[in-house]
This record gives sequence, C-alpha cells and structure tokens, in this order.
Amino acid sequence: MTNIFIGGAWPYANGSLHLGRLASILPGDVLARYYRAKGDHVLYVSGSDCHGTPVAVQAAQNGVEPKVIADQYHNEFVQCFSKLGFTFDLYTRTDEEQHHRIVQDLFLRLLKNGYLETRHVLQTYCETDARYLPDRYVEGTCPVCGQQARGDQCDFCSTLLDPSDLKDRRCKLCGNTPIDRPTEHYYLLLSKLQGELENYYRSAAGWRENALHLTERYLHEGLQDRAVTRDLDWGVDVPVAGFEGKKIYVWIEAVSGYLSASIRWAEEQRKDWKPFWESGNGEDIVAYYVHGKDNIPFHSLIWPAILSAVGGLHLPDRIISSEYMTLEGKKFSTSRNWAVWVPDIMERYPSDSIRYFLIANGPEKRDTDFSWREFIHSHNGELLGAFGNFVNRTLAFIVKSFDSRVPEGILDSEWSAEFEALYCDSGERIEGGRFKEALEFIFVFIRKANKFFDEERPWVTYRENPKACGQTLFICTQIIANLGNLLDPFIPESSGKVRSFLSLYDPKWETVQVPAGRAIKNVIHLFERISTDKIQEEEERLKNQLDRI
Repeated sequence: MTNIFIGGAWPYANGSLHLGRLASILPGDVLARYYRAKGDHVLYVSGSDCHGTPVAVQAAQNGVEPKVIADQYHNEFVQCFSKLGFTFDLYTRTDEEQHHRIVQDLFLRLLKNGYLETRHVLQTYCETDARYLPDRYVEGTCPVCGQQARGDQCDFCSTLLDPSDLKDRRCKLCGNTPIDRPTEHYYLLLSKLQGELENYYRSAAGWRENALHLTERYLHEGLQDRAVTRDLDWGVDVPVAGFEGKKIYVWIEAVSGYLSASIRWAEEQRKDWKPFWESGNGEDIVAYYVHGKDNIPFHSLIWPAILSAVGGLHLPDRIISSEYMTLEGKKFSTSRNWAVWVPDIMERYPSDSIRYFLIANGPEKRDTDFSWREFIHSHNGELLGAFGNFVNRTLAFIVKSFDSRVPEGILDSEWSAEFEALYCDSGERIEGGRFKEALEFIFVFIRKANKFFDEERPWVTYRENPKACGQTLFICTQIIANLGNLLDPFIPESSGKVRSFLSLYDPKWETVQVPAGRAIKNVIHLFERISTDKIQEEEERLKNQLDRI
C-alpha cells in the first residue's frame, strides 16, 4: 500500500473560478478518487490563496479590506468544489493562523540552513500611491517577447521577471510610471541549489512534457536568486527582528500551503502527516502536484528548492501541469468578462456533464477549446447517448420483463478478462496523468457494450429463447456494475446512481459481480437530453456579457 499525496493548485481568492482554471484543477480529484478505490492511503489538499497580489488589488479597487474579498471567494470556491464532487481531505486558506506559523517556521529553517541572505536592492515604488509595489502591481512590456506582462512573470513566454526588467513600466493601481527606491529584503539562494535541482530534474518521471521543457530551460539559463520578502500590508509577517512591516512573498508562501494543509489535516483528524512527507520512514510515497502551465516553475523548481533546503521532506514526483483552455477559440479574459464562470454554468447543467467535458477535452498536451456546441453535443452524444442509454435500456428491460431482478447467467472468461484489462489499462493511464486516454478507453468499451446489446437483440430472444435473453442481460448488468467503478473518478454523481441501482456502494478498483436474483432498485434516467437550441442561447449569453463587468 502506497501513501499518495495530491496537491491541487490554490486558486486566487479574488474572483470566481472559470472553466479554464477548473480544467487544470479537476485532474487532482480524478487521481484522489482512483487511488482511494484502489485501496491506497490518499491525502488530497488544497485551499484558497488569500494573500496573493490579485486579492489585494481587487480589495483596493473595491475599497474594502483584503479579507472581505478573500472570504467572499473562498466561500464560493468551497461551494463550487462541493457541487462538482471534489473529495479534498482538506480545503483550507492561506490566511489561517496555523498556515502563518508553518510558513514562518520554514522561513527560519531556510535561514538557519544558510539558504537565505539579506540584500539591499531597488524596489519599484509608486510616488502617486506612496507605496512599494508588489511585482504584480507593476505592468509593462516583456523584454523577451514584447508582449504585455506583469512584474513577476510573462504569461506569453513564461519568462520569470523582476519589475525592473519590464519596459514602459506602469503602476497597476494608478497607471503612472513608478520609480526605484532602495530597501532591504531576504533572497532565496536558488543558485546555490542549481546542482541539486539539476540532479532532481534528471531523475524526473511522470512529469508532463511542458513541465520538462520549461524546467530544462530555466536550469539551462541558470537559476537566479529570488526575493522572498516584500514591503506589503497583507500577508505572512517576516519572523526576524528589523523586518517588521515586511511580508513573506506569496510565491514562497503559497506553495508552503501544501505542507501546512497536511499538518492541519493531521491535527483535525488526529492522524499523522509524516507518512506523506518524510521519505525516510520506510513507507512508499508518490506525490502528485496538479496545476496549470503558468504554475510550473513554482512546483518543479521553487517548491523542490525549499524542500531540499529545509531537508528531510519528500519532493514532488509527478507534475501534472495542464496547458491552456480557450473559450470559443479565444483566450479566457476575466478583465473583459470573456469567460464561462463555474457558479453560473453549475446553475444550468449537471456536474458530471461539466466534469466529463473538461476531462475528455482537457488541455493535457496542447491548448484545447471549450465551445457551447461541443459541450452540449458531448453531453447528448456520449453521456446520454452512449453511457446513459446502455444503462437505461438494460435495467429498464430487467425491471419490466424480469420482475426487477437480475436474471440467471454466467460471466465467461472472455468478459472477465476484458474487465480486468479495463481496470488495468485505464488505471495505468490515470496514474500517468493521461486522463483523456483513460476516459476514452472506457467509452470505447461502452460503445462495444451497446453493440453487444444490439446484436444479441434481447427484445427478440425474450420471446424465442428466454434463457439466452437472461444471459445477455446478466452480462450487461455486470458491465454496468463495473462501469459504476471505472467511471467514478470521472463522473461520480452518475456512477454513484448506477451503483445504487444495483445495491453496490463504495467504488473499488477491481472487478465486481452482481449475483443473479438481486433486486434492481429505483432506476431513473442518468441524463436528460439538452435541447440544441441551448447552443445559440448560450452563445448569445456569452456575447452579451462581454465587457459587462
């Protein structure tokens, strides 16, 4: 039995989640559900990033304290994840006192171990607003690709930046040109860890290609020491005399949330977090980190650097980093309101339909697109037309013609072998972060099951050869029972309904068989058809919300 740690990306608590962000987070829940069904020990944590600059910017624009904004969106995130069936062991937030203590402890351990040093530097300062500017408060032109960028990273070419690197700098708050003013800060000596991180990278297995390529680029260019403190009002206090009024920078603080959340989970549940974090305890650990492309360096280099420098803590094993999802062929834009917001779509469509589309069309290897046309067709064609149709036609037949009881039959070796292959091959794909392949592999089988039903024609054999009819329906029932397990990581709500029809309960990642004579209970349609008129309606809704903030 393996200890599986899954760290889901921490969304900024400054606005609603949109589908592009959800697409990069959802794979974490697929992994958690799969490994629990397999029988491994799982710890799946995440939380709301309440200290990020986007939160402070949103608060300043609204004229309220950052905590007001953080509370609003953290609570919204919790509701959305619950409705979508996420199974976090703990979903927390970075402005909790316990998180502050863990972050400060890590900071002091980095300092004690010689990986932090103070430097007098020039930091961007806005004379209009009379304040030092966090990196994300500084906008301008990327010196590498010429696109618009912020002061910590360019989203177009993924270059890590310092505000002083930007051309045509301007303050995000007032739009004026800032100046540079001297100040003192702590720096994390990433250059000191270059060799160790190169060795770590060379041993990487189970990383997405984008993580491998981007990490190799950073290492080739040479790691630069980075400031870990900033002159801010909102965040974790620097626990060193003389640095009052300064905060620990969010890029080092937020990733530390994976550890602080694990420790808090252990305290609340009276369990031990160390089997998921300390490799020297003799237990097997596999640590997954699930996030979007823009967060790659923080999980493939920064967090491993912190863990290595602190010592004794398990480094990330598998980096599940998604590419971008676009919307109707265009990049999601929260500023222009070009987005499908998660709270909004959940008011009108089933959670499984959303989960299915985002996994079946997930941006695993390249950018993918969400369109209302494809979303509605995938629901009607795959969920309803393939899966839902097979379940309904089988169980409705048994209810009507066999007194709601599974007929007599035998599951031959060919079907048993196919079930075993399904669990084995789809499980291997899930473990490797190839969720689209796993889901498609299962749906190929569902289409085969529908073909089997059609070819066996139970509506004919029921009159001509009742025993053969019963055999067909017995096999179809076993298919349905196993689909209730196999599809649970992807579409848990409908999978749970399937298991309840057959009096099966917790999903297991192994072949299950329903005995003849068992009662079929409370069968309902898994999915309802969505009118294709909704396509134009949703497209119009999207256009009408554009630029309406």
